[in-house]
Amino acid sequence: MHKQFSVIRASKQHRKQYPSLIFPTRPFQRSSNKETKKKKMEVGPHVIVLVRDTKSFGSAIAGALHPNPNSSLARSESKFELSLEKYGIKDSKASGDIVRFVHPNGSIELSILLLPNYEPPIAACAVNEILESILAEKTAFQPTLILPIISLVPKLNSEMGNLTSSEKNVTVFGIHVGSATKSTDALTAGIPVLPSSWRIPSESLACLVQLVRVLKLPTVMLVASSGHQQIGKTAYQEVEALYEMGKFLASQYNLQFLKDSISHDLREKPTLVEQPWRALYG
Repeated sequence: MHKQFSVIRASKQHRKQYPSLIFPTRPFQRSSNKETKKKKMEVGPHVIVLVRDTKSFGSAIAGALHPNPNSSLARSESKFELSLEKYGIKDSKASGDIVRFVHPNGSIELSILLLPNYEPPIAACAVNEILESILAEKTAFQPTLILPIISLVPKLNSEMGNLTSSEKNVTVFGIHVGSATKSTDALTAGIPVLPSSWRIPSESLACLVQLVRVLKLPTVMLVASSGHQQIGKTAYQEVEALYEMGKFLASQYNLQFLKDSISHDLREKPTLVEQPWRALYG
């Protein structure tokens, strides 16, 4: 139970250092109708949430997913920007890119949010505001969130046994977060469960996971991991994991994953040193 409120505890840890900030002490509550309309973010019943990570994997996935040639879906792109002034933050905003796959009648089939990789203490405020914007308008459906992550962690495969085929060398793991629904069950059907010992590498996604647990929003976290790391081939294996994740997402939503659209400049970058406050996010 304590993990559900780790974002709130982390916020308290930062109060002395950032006295001017108003941290969210609980998940958002629905606002008045007038304010809700201003904050509305139109999304489909399925929302893929990606982060601009240091190796550009989030951007690559968002840019490579396109409708199939025989599909009636149309892809549209736009940007969003939300004020964080109610948290006492005036010099930063919750912003990002949004990709929508839209039917001819205007209904949205799937949305992709590409977010900055916020760091504390802004992360909790920005993610809370984005969730509020997504859920501000009552719709006929409750959106399902999908959180894809690329992570070369051999421990995943060793904990689960020999699950990776010699041909693919990549395993896609999945786990429910929040409420389980038919949509989340369909996404995780036939793939191994992500071990609970695995840690989220992105602060923005870590905050999001904690909030959807409290709100009980249907969410699936997907992790593509290579089980056969080799010295000098880390960058290659990461790109292979990226391709596998892209193909998995495309197969779920009748899309195509255009590998040729991914920059050939994706290469290994130095691993960032883990910050002490990362442990506060569980």
